[in-house]
Amino acid sequence: MTFSTNRGRWLPAVAIAVIAVVLTVASRSPLAGTQPPVAARPRPAGPQAAETTVAPAGGAARAADSFAIDRLLEAGWAEAGIEPAAPATDLAVLRRAWLALAGTIPSLEEIRRFEADPRPDRLDHAITALLADRRSAEAVARRLAPVLVGEDVGQFIVFRRDRFTTWLADQLHANRPWDAIVHDMVASRGLWTDTPAVNFVTQAAEEGRINADKLAGRACRAFLGQRIDCAQCHDHPFAAWKQPQFEGLAACFAQARLTGVGVEDDPGRVHRIDAMAPAALATPMQGGRNVPPRVPYGEEWFPIAGTHRENLAAWIVHAENRRFDRAIANRAWWLLFGKAWHEPVDDLPDPPTLAATGAPDDLLDLLADDFRTHGRDLRRLLTVIASTRAFRLASTHPLLDSPDGCDRVAATWAAFPLTPLAPQQVIGAMVATTSLQTIDQDSHLLTRTIRLLRENDFVREYGRIQDGDGRVRPATIPQALVRMNGKFAREMAAANGISATGRIAGMARDDDARLELAFLVALTRRPTAEERESLLPLLTETKQKGRGVEDVVWALFNCPEFCWNH
Repeated sequence: MTFSTNRGRWLPAVAIAVIAVVLTVASRSPLAGTQPPVAARPRPAGPQAAETTVAPAGGAARAADSFAIDRLLEAGWAEAGIEPAAPATDLAVLRRAWLALAGTIPSLEEIRRFEADPRPDRLDHAITALLADRRSAEAVARRLAPVLVGEDVGQFIVFRRDRFTTWLADQLHANRPWDAIVHDMVASRGLWTDTPAVNFVTQAAEEGRINADKLAGRACRAFLGQRIDCAQCHDHPFAAWKQPQFEGLAACFAQARLTGVGVEDDPGRVHRIDAMAPAALATPMQGGRNVPPRVPYGEEWFPIAGTHRENLAAWIVHAENRRFDRAIANRAWWLLFGKAWHEPVDDLPDPPTLAATGAPDDLLDLLADDFRTHGRDLRRLLTVIASTRAFRLASTHPLLDSPDGCDRVAATWAAFPLTPLAPQQVIGAMVATTSLQTIDQDSHLLTRTIRLLRENDFVREYGRIQDGDGRVRPATIPQALVRMNGKFAREMAAANGISATGRIAGMARDDDARLELAFLVALTRRPTAEERESLLPLLTETKQKGRGVEDVVWALFNCPEFCWNH
């Protein structure tokens, strides 16, 4: 790893002092920590002592279906003649799980608690606990919200993104079945403020009306992983979707309208395509035509008893609609790996024909089958994926040194993929570095408020590196400069009597311990021998230990490892 420590000197801002003040209440300092019992978890000599590797087979808490995923991946490695990467260290897997599921890195307090766990399957227990934590529900909701309601500002009078995201987090935290959540989004009626699920519908509001075409396209992309909206104006050029099929789906939203009491369904409304509508331009007509609601496949799943939206919702989540389960399985893989199993994530191929035995032999079908069998439990789905051997492989591999090798490794998932962190994850990691204790829902309200404001400011300044469908955009030089010279980065690294860097500088037993603690809070690992040799002089050659720790933390903020998931 290459570090840079050439930076300007600056005074800590008042805001960071305010944040740190309310973080000092703790039963004990995690600086010293509680090391794992020697008998339960021997520690070899060396700087990476506590970072024992994960056995590919996992512990007793692993979801059974992850073994089926492992067998499928292992068959692919054997067919391609490629050896998978070595297992990642426990701390590396812990970090990637926190970034994926909580949008931040574990605090020093969390690391100490994890390392004190003597159980051989401690990673399984840590991931299970994280998925049950409110922070995980909020982070997953923030990542799914752009998929479900887009990233446009929308009409504030009828669309409340914050209400929708909070509602979604509530549903995920309660571990409500995914099909029930989706049904509410598609079919709910009421005000966008007290029935937040209807914001899925009101995000398509334009000049006082609901854009049924926009809703049909988003519903198919978000819930079925299909780009059927390409057939809005003409038959799809590369798939089997036809224009009348899209029109029939759009007609399912035609009854929805905005009223004084919120979104309601008017049974007398029809979906009309006139001669001037975009969908009619390819085939001019006189006077237009009415389009009845219909679905492009599985007509027998489409009921006729409820409103058109209720019928569509029932069709989307029908137990035999494999596209629904495959789509969320692909997005869950994207949530954990930062890269979907199939990309683009909203353009999945048709489900493959099942084997004669009826057993799935496709990874998405394996996940989808387990998901459906267990009540469409999203938390379990994430647990299954996080328990796979692929999620716990190292991100390094000998073949990554050549372009052809990179392609082979990526195609077979023979190593954990490197993906850049989203701005929310970058700022979440930086904020976590300022505190030795965990910042969660039990933290002081002022702490959480200031963190939220700082996160929003940083995201606006930093910009996005992924679009709403999870596709990665190239990082930019201005984004790197924000991390290097931005006000927030300076404040996060500032050392004073109550900040994490200040406490490390003042309370650690010696410079070697200070360096180790700085690495743990910033990178969730201990420094290598080479890194110790390079960075220790920043601490040993200065009388101002606070300034030395600042330099180390600033260097870690700006190393590539900090802003990538690996």
